[in-house]
Amino acid sequence: MSAATAENAIQGRGRRPLRIAVVTACIGVWFLPMLWTDLSTFLNLTISGLSMGMLLFLVAAGLTIIFGLMDVLNFAHGAFFTWGAYIGFSVFYVLNQLGWIETGSIFQNLAGFGLAMVVAVVAGGLIGLIIERLVVRRAYGDHLKQILITMGATMVLEELISVIWFGDKNLEVPAAFKGSWYISEVNIIKFKAITILVGLAVFIVVFLVLRRTKLGIIVRAGVENSEIVQALGYNVSRIFAGVFAAGAALAAFGGLMWGIRNPEISPTMGGENLIFAFIVVIIGGLGSIEGSFLGALIVGLAYNHVAYKWPVLALGVNILIMALILLLRPRGLFGKE
Repeated sequence: MSAATAENAIQGRGRRPLRIAVVTACIGVWFLPMLWTDLSTFLNLTISGLSMGMLLFLVAAGLTIIFGLMDVLNFAHGAFFTWGAYIGFSVFYVLNQLGWIETGSIFQNLAGFGLAMVVAVVAGGLIGLIIERLVVRRAYGDHLKQILITMGATMVLEELISVIWFGDKNLEVPAAFKGSWYISEVNIIKFKAITILVGLAVFIVVFLVLRRTKLGIIVRAGVENSEIVQALGYNVSRIFAGVFAAGAALAAFGGLMWGIRNPEISPTMGGENLIFAFIVVIIGGLGSIEGSFLGALIVGLAYNHVAYKWPVLALGVNILIMALILLLRPRGLFGKE
């Protein structure tokens, strides 16, 4: 073993306890709200926080793929999120005229949700592919150009939403997703529970694709050394276009889910949620799906617990958590050194 390899191994062993300590501290802080809330309120806020965290993960997962794996600062990601919400609005609006959404049976509701999900994901992927082909491909390797060009794309996409849908809308929510389950004094809102399950499923699928499939290996290898991958006969530009489209599709799906959770949607909603997505990605570490998953849960829980007692500090506390984690681990919880 060379001296450099040995040093890296020692540093790796040294970083692991620090990562464990940081994660343990975050879990410990989660219990602090019990000092000012009763148990039922604490559990309700926790469920709401987990639900919000899962929605943030849907957005951050696409962002960490594009930002972390492809080294592209994509400020148009929030616009993909918004398009997903508005496409979902259109699908639900049409199906509601047929009686499938607000008054339909549970099977019609689920079928309507499935159709909206497919349309939003496909449309988000196609929009992402177009943006990558026409805009982002010209800016690979130049972060300043990426910021400027994707911010311009965001403005165009948001204006298109205003032109097509005429501004703010109120999304019809399927009847099956409304209401609550009561367990003792804990009020579990149906859609929040569904969101938690969907977020877990997406995390497992994305993690397995990136870590356990040939495609995931090729993508990660292309990021590390695109010339070698190209020499092996793989079309790196086509792979990167597919990865960008997949990230946009995840953002669009997140927008649809967010629209069901908060039915009042607007053309600027993507930019508001993009702030949280960047916080999640930075906390978790660039290119780490598991880091984004954990970061999303931390942000969602912190936001809901703090907002209950001190609403004006809800965003600030997440920025503080991000700053503290970066002081201890500059590359995030699971970022590569």
